[in-house]
Amino acid sequence: MHNRRKKMVNKNGNGWLVVASISVFLILSMSTAWADVDTDGDGILDASDNCTLSANPNQRDTNGDGFGNACDPDLNNDGSVDRIDFSLFGAAYGTSDPDADLNGDGNVDRVDFSIFGSLYGQSPGPSGGGSDPHANLTYGAYPGNCLSCHVDQANEMMQTTHYQWLGEAPDMTNGAGQRQGKLTNAVNSYCVNIEGDWPVCGSCHVGRGQRPDEAGNDLENIDCLMCHNDDYAAQRTRLPDGSMGVAQPDDGMVRNVHQPTRANCLTCHATAGGGDGVKRGDLSRATITNADPSFDVHMNSAGSNLECQSCHVFNNHKVIGKGSDLRPTDDLARGSEISCLTCHTDKNSANGHDTVKINDHVARVACQTCHIPVYAKVATETHRDWRTHHDGGPTDASAVPGHPYTEKMADLTPAYRFWDRRSDNALLGDDASRTYNADTDTWPTSTPLGSVTSGKLYPFKYKTAMQPKTRADHRLIALNTFEYLKGTGNVDTAIQQGLTAMGYPASEPFEWVLTDTHQQLNHGISPAANALQCADCHGSIDRIDLQGELGYQLKASESSVCTQCHGREDNKGFTSIHDKHVRKEKYDCNRCHTFSRPERG
Repeated sequence: MHNRRKKMVNKNGNGWLVVASISVFLILSMSTAWADVDTDGDGILDASDNCTLSANPNQRDTNGDGFGNACDPDLNNDGSVDRIDFSLFGAAYGTSDPDADLNGDGNVDRVDFSIFGSLYGQSPGPSGGGSDPHANLTYGAYPGNCLSCHVDQANEMMQTTHYQWLGEAPDMTNGAGQRQGKLTNAVNSYCVNIEGDWPVCGSCHVGRGQRPDEAGNDLENIDCLMCHNDDYAAQRTRLPDGSMGVAQPDDGMVRNVHQPTRANCLTCHATAGGGDGVKRGDLSRATITNADPSFDVHMNSAGSNLECQSCHVFNNHKVIGKGSDLRPTDDLARGSEISCLTCHTDKNSANGHDTVKINDHVARVACQTCHIPVYAKVATETHRDWRTHHDGGPTDASAVPGHPYTEKMADLTPAYRFWDRRSDNALLGDDASRTYNADTDTWPTSTPLGSVTSGKLYPFKYKTAMQPKTRADHRLIALNTFEYLKGTGNVDTAIQQGLTAMGYPASEPFEWVLTDTHQQLNHGISPAANALQCADCHGSIDRIDLQGELGYQLKASESSVCTQCHGREDNKGFTSIHDKHVRKEKYDCNRCHTFSRPERG
């Protein structure tokens, strides 16, 4: 290693600038192509030694001027040494070339360009100076200015469910082994499927207008600002040319970039399904600025003030967490479950709660069940009917386009189901009679799987819709919702177009059926003081039907069950009887029921 003063070329015309640069020299002297030979004969190994004819085997002439690359830091001749120059520089040398990987860490990256720029009297950055690399970016250069630094991040994003709208679906029992998602084969009780309606449905896609399967590997279709600037996200719309962007952009949108905020996430996630709070039931735009712990104790700007990614942790742009009705798992290495116990580590023990009775429930009852006593704090959609427009208008040849008729309700009691984290969700082209429920006369689009013997008890939003189905082979029809919402408004035309897209003749007979869906509730957690109490579930069936649909009924008549051990006794109430048999006598549940609870000891 050498310890010398180094000369640096100042491209602003100030001649030679002598600067003590021991650390940079030590790094550069590791590379054989940088100043290992005193080519100018001045007795010093420095930057000027790199400015040699390209005949030198250690140099390359990428811009064809007859001199080695090191003579041309301003490779695009725009007057500044910047990211564009480094992009050219790195592309010419490749990530494994020591002349590009200046610090020898295996990557051609910002550190290398910092070294590259400092040799020539320039600070790295698109502006050629300043400590903030975004300070002088312009919206007109977007997204190229993002990609000039963040190609690796863009490639990561391209592989995510957020961008692809498809992914592996190991939790889905229907269509095992298929890539599933809303881009192609998902069916729901809202807009059925996006077939024919990319212009509307794709408005929430984190791309700049093209479908991901049409854009291919075009990184410029990734809309970085949708997640990294909340002003941009709030204003983004589909422009006349079909692209996604803002009608009145300003440079501040590319200069003020930040980690995603609730505003970024909820721009889409709170307005899915056609409006604020419509789809999810536990998310709305009010969550962005909420300051009331009773509305959401976690996302409470006056309290915990958690961002979405506090729980939905990202790794290489892939996110963990999904509900029962969402098909793809974004990061298979980490699975899909977000655990309350990540933060509330003490609540999973036999002594985690204030009472023994609550602790007994931890193994079989999810935290959300007790801590989301009410959902839809902003009204959510509970029913949709495509046969009538939202204003009561007709959907025939005299129709005008618009949303279908919907019913919304607020402050609802959840539906409760055991869920083992597997789901049976409908796919486009399914024989819907496979899951037809004769008891309710419904054709499910999303069903959480589990029972009293498997999984935990969770709260769900329950929602229904009137949707068209082929009469002969029972396929839910992905009517062309663009035709309905933005075209003629004629439901028959929309159905005919949907049938054609599915491979049927437009005249295929169809009928209207009632579909239903269960959607897991995770947000809108209430303060502990508002959590459910024992009597809320065990006192009546107004909230939860334990002995009916949830499977807690006795295995025989009460008289038969009781007399298997002793004579008939006066009914002393559920709590007294249960405590006597379980706590005092240590009987397992299967003495009286059809299931066991071995964890109770």
